[in-house]
Amino acid sequence: MTQQDNQSKQIQIKATDEKMKGEYANMMQVMHTQEEFVLDFLNMFPPTGTLNARIIVSPSHMKRMVATLADNLKKYESRFGEVSAVEPPQNPIGFEARD
Repeated sequence: MTQQDNQSKQIQIKATDEKMKGEYANMMQVMHTQEEFVLDFLNMFPPTGTLNARIIVSPSHMKRMVATLADNLKKYESRFGEVSAVEPPQNPIGFEARD
């Protein structure tokens, strides 16, 4: 592949300054249908919470995301040490997983 071919295949991502600031989330809820996964990122400060972002992805993309997150967590832990899992909140908020 030539350098010109390489340059023509680069994808340019545009983002506003507001998006580049990011959003803090201390809670996430996951829901799904047969066709999609819905990830809600929330900022919970009882007694209220704010939905900061809702991301909707296909099941195959969700699987790639989970693998990428697991790989990055492994890299993080090898560099900084194991991350301790914490217990979920005692008082459920919002949706609960059901079989």
